Amino acid sequence: MPAGPPLPANGQPLHVNGDGVSKDTRRRVIMASFIGNFVEWFDYAVYGYLAATISAVFFPQSNPQTGLLLTFALFAISFMVRPLGGFVWGRIGDRVGRRNALSVSILIMSAATFCIALIPGYNAIGVWAPILLLIVRVAQGFSASGEYAGASAFLVEYAPANKRGLYAAVVPASTAAGLLLGSLLAGLLTVLLSSEAMQSWGWRLPFLLAAPMGLIGRYIRTRLEDTPVFRELEAEGEAIKAPISSLFRNHWRQLLQAVGAVLLNAVGFYVILSYMPTYLSSELGLGATESYLATTIALLTYIGFIFLTGMLSDRYGRKKVLIAASITFIVLTVPAFALLGTGNFLVIVLVQILLGAMLTLNDGTLPSFLAEMFPTRVRYSGFAVSFNLSNALFGGTAPFMATLLIAATASDLAPAWYLVGAAVISLVAVILSRETSKEPLRHE
Repeated sequence: MPAGPPLPANGQPLHVNGDGVSKDTRRRVIMASFIGNFVEWFDYAVYGYLAATISAVFFPQSNPQTGLLLTFALFAISFMVRPLGGFVWGRIGDRVGRRNALSVSILIMSAATFCIALIPGYNAIGVWAPILLLIVRVAQGFSASGEYAGASAFLVEYAPANKRGLYAAVVPASTAAGLLLGSLLAGLLTVLLSSEAMQSWGWRLPFLLAAPMGLIGRYIRTRLEDTPVFRELEAEGEAIKAPISSLFRNHWRQLLQAVGAVLLNAVGFYVILSYMPTYLSSELGLGATESYLATTIALLTYIGFIFLTGMLSDRYGRKKVLIAASITFIVLTVPAFALLGTGNFLVIVLVQILLGAMLTLNDGTLPSFLAEMFPTRVRYSGFAVSFNLSNALFGGTAPFMATLLIAATASDLAPAWYLVGAAVISLVAVILSRETSKEPLRHE
C-alpha cells in the first residue's frame, strides 16, 4: 500500500488540494459544477412562476384555488424526498466517487425536468396527469438532492488550498443564476404569448431546455477525473464502505453543527429570493410587476456579491464571515422588513439589495464551510445529509411558515422574526464549530 500523505502533529493524515491541476481542468470543473445546480433551480423557478398555468393544465378547474394549492403541494413534496436523496447520493459519492454520483444525478434530474414538458394535461388523460407530474417531481427532487453537496465537495477538493471559498461560491451563484433565468424566461413567455397559447404549449418550452443542458453537463462531467483527494483515498484503499453509519457514529457533533449552520441559508434563501414576490404583492399590496422586479434586483445583487464573500472567507476565515452573517440578520432583518412596509418602490429596491447582500455573507461561505467540516471519507455524505435535512424541514416550508405566522400574529413583520430565529440558531452552531479554512483537507 502506498505510504500516503505526511502526518501532522496530531497524527491524522491530511489530503492535498488540487494545487497541481491545470487551469483548463479547473475551468471544466467549474463549468461541470455550475450547470447541475443551474438546471435544478431553472426548473424550480419556471415551475413556481408558471404555477397558475400548470395548475390549469394538470388539475380540474372546477375549483382553481384548489388546483393551485395542489400544484404547490407537489412542489413541496419534491423537498420532502431530499433527505432520502442526501443519504443515497452521499453514500454513492463517498463510496464510488464524486464524479460518478454527479454524472448520474444530473442525467436523472434533467430527464425528469424534461419529462414534465411531455405529460398530457388533465383534459387528455384525467387523473393520470397529476399522478405523472407527482412522479417526475419526486424523481427530480430526489436526484437534485445530491447536486449542491456534490458540486461543492467537487470544487473544494479541486481548488487551490487558499481559494476553496472562492471556488465553492460557484455553487450558490449557479443556484441564483438558474432562478434568475427561469423567472425571466417565464415572464417573457407570459408577455409574448396569449393565455390560450401559454396553457396549450407555451409553458412546456422552458422544461424542454432541461434535456440539452443536462446532456452538456453530463458530457463535461464524464470527461473529468475524480478529485485528487478522492483518487488518493481510493489508491490507498481507504474509500469507506458504509459512510452513513460512520457519519452518525463518528461525526455526529459536526453533523448537528452543520444542520444548525444551514438553517439561516434554508430560511433566508426561500424567504428573500422565492417567497418575497408573494409577500410584497399579497401582504403589502405592491403590484405584481414591481414585486418581481424588486426580487430580480435582489437576485442580481446576490450573484454580484457571492464571489466577494467567498474571497472574504478565504482571507478572514469561514467562522468570522458566517458569524457576521448571522449577526447582520439578527440586527437588520426586522428594520428592513419594516421599511418594506412603507410601500415606496425605491425604498423596497434598496432593502432588497441590502437583503440580497446580507444573504451572500452566509450563502457564499457555507459550501466551503460544510465541505471542510467533514473528512474526505464522509464529506459528500455529511454535506448532503445536513444540507438536505435542514432545507427539507425549514427551507421548503419557509413560505408556508411565513404565511402562517402572518395569519397567526396579524403582523407583516412575522417573516422577519422567523428569519431572526433562524439566524440565532445558525450563530450558535457556527460558534460551536471550528475554523477550517487554513487547514488541509482531512482524511479522517
